[in-house]
Amino acid sequence: MKPLQVIENAASKIAPGRAPYFIEAHIVKALIIISSQGPVGRVNLAKALGLGEGSIRTLIRHLEKAELIKTSREGILLTGTGKKLTFSVESMISEAVEVPRSALTVGAFNMAILVRSAAGLVGAGLEQRDAAIKVGAQGATTLIFSNSRLTMPLVKEDIFRDAPKVCEKLLSELKPQENDVIVIGSAHYRLTAEFGAIAAALETLKAHRSEV
Repeated sequence: MKPLQVIENAASKIAPGRAPYFIEAHIVKALIIISSQGPVGRVNLAKALGLGEGSIRTLIRHLEKAELIKTSREGILLTGTGKKLTFSVESMISEAVEVPRSALTVGAFNMAILVRSAAGLVGAGLEQRDAAIKVGAQGATTLIFSNSRLTMPLVKEDIFRDAPKVCEKLLSELKPQENDVIVIGSAHYRLTAEFGAIAAALETLKAHRSEV
């Protein structure tokens, strides 16, 4: 099964009743945290994801059903399948980095994620914006790295003329290459901005679902 489908399934209902109070972005962030910090305790994972006790128990149950994690007295670890899926995700998108507020963004907090080799999957950036808003962010800004510079879809002028520090931050920390995409999630809260960026990145990747 393709990585995106596995993530979608893990975030979906696995039994009749109410839908779980977490989204695909929680799944992605959880896998990355467990991969880099594991074994991770349930309380620490819940805090990092901004989830309550009931929601984190449900998320763990979903990840176990998908055979992505295993639990022990030491904490939560990835299974072999979980490691493989997380490696696949991390080969497509970067971890989020915070960038300063500017005229390019709409929130107090702004988190940027690199989506590798995805320029051909981006239209006007509306899909990314809508995906971010759907998970509670205020919006998302989509940028394309082409001909050694960052541009916004359908915009010809220099978008960084009044925000050179933002451009410098994106280039130095995300290190985009030709045809990479950067999505910046914006929100009132840092974690919500990050989830907005992850949701926008996943929406970009879904444009070629047959491959991922």
